[in-house]
Amino acid sequence: MKFNPANIWALALVPVVTLADQVSKWLILSEPRFNALACLDGTVACGRMIVPGPIDLSMLWNRGMSYGFLQSEGIMRWVLAGVMLVIALGFLVWLLRADGRLLKLSLALVVGGAFGNLIDRVRFGAVVDFIDANALFFPWVFNVADAAISVGAVLLFVDQFLLSGRKQAKA
Repeated sequence: MKFNPANIWALALVPVVTLADQVSKWLILSEPRFNALACLDGTVACGRMIVPGPIDLSMLWNRGMSYGFLQSEGIMRWVLAGVMLVIALGFLVWLLRADGRLLKLSLALVVGGAFGNLIDRVRFGAVVDFIDANALFFPWVFNVADAAISVGAVLLFVDQFLLSGRKQAKA
């Protein structure tokens, strides 16, 4: 594998995204109104905080992947964590070889977000979700890592499918 030194900024973005995700989750977990650790087992309700604007804060434990896809517990928790790790490492290898700023940015966002959610899955068996944009008609509760993965996926789509024709025409 050939490392591209021009990818340093994108590699540095990975821990920045992961850290931003983990700090935001730490703030939620440490706020007593969310009752976060007590509601982990599902026997106690998690808390909610109404804030001015279209986004509220609603503590939710997600035992699946982004936006609740593939809910799992027990041994499947570790299978899902392993699958997430393999995918994140695959994207990281792609990032190490990547050319083009948009591609690097999209991969860094996806990898950073994946590592952020993977940390939760290993620590708690579930991912901390808390951003509730229901007022914007978005029915899922999500977190910073999910947002980074989603934005990275859209940018990746734009780079690979919408801009790929332009790249080939220039070559």
